[in-house]
Amino acid sequence: MKRSSGARLCSTAAMGVLSFSLLTACSDEGSKDTSDSKASSSSSAASSSAPAAKALTTAELEKLLLAQGEVKGYKVASGDDTLPSSKSKVKTDKPACDPLAWATAALAPGDTDANASNAVSEDKVSAATAKPTDLADAFDIDMTYVGLSSYAGDGAEKAMKAVSDGVAACAGGYGLKADGESTEVTRTAAEKGAAKGDETVAFASDVSMEGEGTATFHTAVVRKGNTVATFYTVNFAAMAKGGEMGAVPAAVIDAQVAKLK
Repeated sequence: MKRSSGARLCSTAAMGVLSFSLLTACSDEGSKDTSDSKASSSSSAASSSAPAAKALTTAELEKLLLAQGEVKGYKVASGDDTLPSSKSKVKTDKPACDPLAWATAALAPGDTDANASNAVSEDKVSAATAKPTDLADAFDIDMTYVGLSSYAGDGAEKAMKAVSDGVAACAGGYGLKADGESTEVTRTAAEKGAAKGDETVAFASDVSMEGEGTATFHTAVVRKGNTVATFYTVNFAAMAKGGEMGAVPAAVIDAQVAKLK
């Protein structure tokens, strides 16, 4: 039996409204003279004495979320009740995939309680994205779910690594249950996201549309300092038809990352 498009919509929304690069290190080899050694030791001592990063509070994160009027061509709404309210309501059948599911649900992908979210949707009547609208066209908009989370110490870097590792570990897909709704993610794959902030991980997820093919969703996760921003975009009209959602709007990412400390 086919579920209604509304039920399918709720199912996808419940999983985060579904939805989801890299670290490099280099070292120099060679001999160092005594002065270099002292300089290195001094630098290391200074670094170790630097205070560890402190996590922002949820209240502080809420002030950093995009507000109405800050992104031309988009409307901003807070308190979207289609998103799961906590991580305990979002579970996968593979623990390594949890950070991906959390990212697509605008929840913190890492270990922190400091989290805030909202939704940024295309404004069709604005000058920037003007389109003729009718009843059928009402759902043909891109909506991006934005989540902010903050971490102490190196927690933000660990959160990014968990997402990056999850993309590789969950390439073959995973099962997801959110707010009582079950969904099957059939594939995840890393994407080349635009370099933003200090570090960016981007990935695509194929989601089963219950016998009506799959839909591909795109997620971007950006770290700036000890704050991590997640972006997940869905188009309800496109989702009802299956196929591929649009990429996360660059204007939304740019505006949000610019507000982070």
